[in-house]
Amino acid sequence: MALPYSTILLSLLACAILGAIVWLCWRYWLERQYRRRPYVAPAVLDWEQQAPDAQTPPLHRVAVLGDPGAVRTDGTDPILHLLSHWQQETGPAGTIVILGDNIYPTGLPALEHPGRAAAEARFQALLAALGQYPGNIVLLSGNHDWNKGRPDGWEYLQRQEAYVREHLPRAYYLPTNGLPGPVSLQLADGLLLVVLNTQWWVQTGPRPQSDSKEPFRQLQQLLEQNRHQRVVVAGHHPLYSNAIHGGKFTAKQHVFPLTTVNKRAYVPLPIIGSLLPLYRKLVGAAEDMSHPRYRKMRRRLLRVLHQFPGVIYASGHDHNLQYFEKHGGHYLVSGSGSKTAFVQKGGHATFVHENQGFFSLDFYANGETWLRTLEPGPNSGLQAGPEVFRLRLQPTHAAAPAVVPLPLLGDQVA
Repeated sequence: MALPYSTILLSLLACAILGAIVWLCWRYWLERQYRRRPYVAPAVLDWEQQAPDAQTPPLHRVAVLGDPGAVRTDGTDPILHLLSHWQQETGPAGTIVILGDNIYPTGLPALEHPGRAAAEARFQALLAALGQYPGNIVLLSGNHDWNKGRPDGWEYLQRQEAYVREHLPRAYYLPTNGLPGPVSLQLADGLLLVVLNTQWWVQTGPRPQSDSKEPFRQLQQLLEQNRHQRVVVAGHHPLYSNAIHGGKFTAKQHVFPLTTVNKRAYVPLPIIGSLLPLYRKLVGAAEDMSHPRYRKMRRRLLRVLHQFPGVIYASGHDHNLQYFEKHGGHYLVSGSGSKTAFVQKGGHATFVHENQGFFSLDFYANGETWLRTLEPGPNSGLQAGPEVFRLRLQPTHAAAPAVVPLPLLGDQVA
């Protein structure tokens, strides 16, 4: 005797629900094995045996630190203490690049806004820490600095840039006035920093006018003209990521999907809750790689960068530390300046860690470039913690020939 159609459907539904529960439990168990622990790809497990010559100081150091917009304002912030330690270690032969999302949650509001005092206090704490450093200071903007991409975001960006000019006038806020860039900054002989405003491509509402394709042509020309140099390209948005903006979610976020917006929003929505991660993975919010505007920007930028092996692209946005090597290029996510969030191990990543910290790029006169991972140690980061990963990014080669120093701040490429 054949079973009723409705009974078959209920059985299939029950099997699907049971399968989903088993899958979520299995995912949760796996995540518990590696969350908040550094992951290093099998190919470089011997990283601890490799180190630069301790007797030779770097030619120049670059600290890339993203998403510091929620630093503590009472003098106990571990990242600001760690940054101070880096400054003392480095001296003036260095550059600090702040990779955007400088003020949470929505950038710098107007004077009469109720959130102005809290936003200004956080930003002042960051600027005070930066102001102690005698080397170069560069700030970029991120989506939160543009009022989380809302139509009035350009006003927020201009307000923040003006605040930096007033309170830390020797710092560079690049590109100026919300333009897309690229802008170049000569850091040392044979070392060039190129800055992009990636938020320009995903921003809604008013923004400075520019042909959306022209910046990529300018970047292509700039990199072609500087093949003799080592180049760091800085932008807020990652081009590779094993975290939420790259479509990676925890098992918990499938059951409590609202925690992706607010970590305390524990509203159970099993099964249905998986639709939000699926949506953000396939379609995407404006800040996700899968969103059409972000996807187009990413595709065009990678098309350029893949032509120039050895270029380092540094970003923030995702609140963790990640390193990828793709097509001979080096891609960093250094977005845990004040918050941390889940990052999935494996895949194409060489290194990931769900922890506060930032990357330091150490450039040596003999042509070596070393990536160092700096994380707070005990005592609120007054001293750096144990180094959890370092890697020589480029093979040793003879020192680059001397070049005529360029002006400190290059003009926007025309």
